[in-house]
Amino acid sequence: MSIDTQASTQAETGKRRLDSLTPNTKLILYAYAATAAVLLAGALLHPGFAGWASLRAMLIVASFIGFVAAGQMLVVLIGGIDLSIPWVLNSAAIVFTTAGLGQSGRLPYAIALALCVGAAVGLLNGLGVAWLGVPAVVMTLGLNGIMQGLSLGLSGGLTCSSCASYAPEPLRRLVQGDTQLLLWAAVAVFVTVLLSLTRFGRHVYAVGNSPRAAYLAGVPVRSVTVTLYTLSGVFAALAGITLVAYGGQASLGLGDPYLFESIAAVVVGGVSILGGRGHYIGVVAGSVTLVAIVTLLQAKQVPEYGRDIIYGLVILAILFTYGRDREHD
Repeated sequence: MSIDTQASTQAETGKRRLDSLTPNTKLILYAYAATAAVLLAGALLHPGFAGWASLRAMLIVASFIGFVAAGQMLVVLIGGIDLSIPWVLNSAAIVFTTAGLGQSGRLPYAIALALCVGAAVGLLNGLGVAWLGVPAVVMTLGLNGIMQGLSLGLSGGLTCSSCASYAPEPLRRLVQGDTQLLLWAAVAVFVTVLLSLTRFGRHVYAVGNSPRAAYLAGVPVRSVTVTLYTLSGVFAALAGITLVAYGGQASLGLGDPYLFESIAAVVVGGVSILGGRGHYIGVVAGSVTLVAIVTLLQAKQVPEYGRDIIYGLVILAILFTYGRDREHD
């Protein structure tokens, strides 16, 4: 057998193996392939880009996207969307700094209160979508505006330039170290187990594939919807807490970048925006990919407008690749 024939046979075998994978598995592989491609490009274009110190820094930054993307993915899986993430995150950050006052002894109380704010807003989102029949875009965007107004009113419309003292030093050291990555790993395990190994997870995918069929099969569609939006609020609040701890201060507009990034990480991670398909394992890769792209462009000193253009083009290229594969499924 010639070398060309062997190569052709091996390629055909590899293609058959790829075709035998489930659509979800293929999308996860594509998500990690995209991450690897960006990291490889970075290593070739900028020495030290793929070193451990650089990778660790990128993973820590990606974890913040990973938190908000966890909640966004949960609601996207049922065909919804959460546009309230920016100001839920912001409100939780403000509540955390205000309640904590920089005192380690008040830390548990401040964290619990901030998470409750996120859960309360998420609960309202879920009730509005599931029980009142308000479209998710309208409901979540409306609450985002309400939370923005409340935050501006309570803070007097000022950024908190002196909030560094409000973030307890022990928490700052934890978030800036490996504990932040362990927390992200814990979130990943929680979401993966919830969706893959529980009855609730099966209900989520059932609702995402067909709410009507799920309802007729006895799935509590409304309860599932409310729970997922509540979790989205909690994850947004968690991101707000850790961002304050990482940066040392809360500021108005802290959560603004995370609406687009949460959606982008979900879609780049292989989750169907129409619902019913996707895993958080892929979203982890999507989060890292987004941060790696931005880091590489910053390292090459690309102007901000150029970074935005290239960032968008790369995401579109990845999604185009996914779309072509779905046409063949």
